[in-house]
Amino acid sequence: MHRRITGKLVVATHNPGKLAEMRELLAPHGIEAISAGELGLGEPDETGDTFLVNARIKAVAAAEAAQLPAFADDSGLVVDTLDGAPGILSARWAGPAKDFGAAMSRIERLLQERGAKEPAQRKAHFVSALCVAWPDGHLEEVEARADGTLVWPPRGTAGFGYDPMFLPDGHGRTFGEMTSIEKHGLPPLGLGLSHRARAFVKLAEICLD
Repeated sequence: MHRRITGKLVVATHNPGKLAEMRELLAPHGIEAISAGELGLGEPDETGDTFLVNARIKAVAAAEAAQLPAFADDSGLVVDTLDGAPGILSARWAGPAKDFGAAMSRIERLLQERGAKEPAQRKAHFVSALCVAWPDGHLEEVEARADGTLVWPPRGTAGFGYDPMFLPDGHGRTFGEMTSIEKHGLPPLGLGLSHRARAFVKLAEICLD
């Protein structure tokens, strides 16, 4: 039996980019989103081997600490030619300083080492796993992806993370060149292109008005 989200929701992230996206997605549903960072909650160790398990770890930890429903996303970039890397390690590739410019350069260097110069050799997808956990242990979980091709050099300064090098299938601009509404806004305002927007649509169908 699915459970509806009402009232206040903890967004289990310390990433301002993710928090901004989550708040934009939740706002039309009348949900008050407060971040784990604003509540002074710590970040649990992400010891899972999948995006969904790591999202669950973060949501459960925040729900138990705040005694409120908590919403977590675990997402990352999966590059076919790199055997799925960086995958669940996407954020860690940016290091403690969150230097995604260096992380993108690392991906490009590895692609060049494998001779991946043609678009067909540079296919990748973003994955977003979402979990909502309640203090009593109830969970709601969904997952979605966005497919595309990696470009070099990176293009655009919008978005965050690996967005400037990710060209979504069927489009001529990278996520880094799109406005937030274009990237993750839901119809009729946006196209719901991003992996997070697509996962959110699935979640909204079962948990939101």
